[in-house]
Amino acid sequence: MAATLIDAAGLARHLGDGDWLCIDCRFDLARPEWGAQAFAAAHIPGALYAHLDRDLSGPRTAASGRHPLPDPAALAATFSRFGIDARVQVVACDQGPGAYAARLWWLLRWLGHEQVAVLDGGFGAWERAGLAVTGERTSRPARRFEARAPADRVVSTAAIAAALGRGDLARGEPLLVDARAADRFAGENETIDPVAGHIPGARNHPFARNLDARGHFLPPAELRRAWSATLGGRAPEALVAMCGSGVTACHNLLALEHAGLPGAKLYAGSWSEWIRDPARAVARGGDDV
Repeated sequence: MAATLIDAAGLARHLGDGDWLCIDCRFDLARPEWGAQAFAAAHIPGALYAHLDRDLSGPRTAASGRHPLPDPAALAATFSRFGIDARVQVVACDQGPGAYAARLWWLLRWLGHEQVAVLDGGFGAWERAGLAVTGERTSRPARRFEARAPADRVVSTAAIAAALGRGDLARGEPLLVDARAADRFAGENETIDPVAGHIPGARNHPFARNLDARGHFLPPAELRRAWSATLGGRAPEALVAMCGSGVTACHNLLALEHAGLPGAKLYAGSWSEWIRDPARAVARGGDDV
């Protein structure tokens, strides 16, 4: 069973195996239909496509962030439609860095499906390896996805606000870690959300730090050293991952898992939900670590 990462050669060995499924999660926040169009042009044979907004997120509300978690029953129905049951090894991929693939990885694990890994280097690594691609649509029979009750892996905005009010965030209780790039965290270059900055007391660990120059994840030992510095002696269970909308935060959770540091939680609403209420505090400036 692959539970964190798999390389292109490892996936290629299982093409045609009905108990293996590649799900393509390519996406571009600025061009929401780009991923589906790219998938239609060329994808890994046998892969299905999952759209971030339609398949991997719930409906937005006046109080939610940009990518709220799907209702668990609706998400289980989506996984059934994709042909996932307890026997299926899922491999999630995107254009390369794994930011969107990690969202699918986390969602499956949230509903109790542990047999899921991210294709290291994504579709780009598959192409660079010279492996076959196709533009043909795949028909896969539905299976019954039996979700376990969602794991206790999610932290709410109310819980973060309460921790801030008590002064706990400043002490790293919990350790709130933001996956956005340093300039967005600092409030210097916000191009996505209407308010710039970060939650007071949050630390910054951009998800790009998990990757090497090729866009592959660093080896587990290197990830462990980097994340141990961010944890500052705390157990990984103390960490709550966030980002702009709860998507790239999952990349940090995957990196922690691959480093052998499991147990961190997700602030699913993240920055875009936090700023829905103008009364909530906003900080600007450099990294708190």
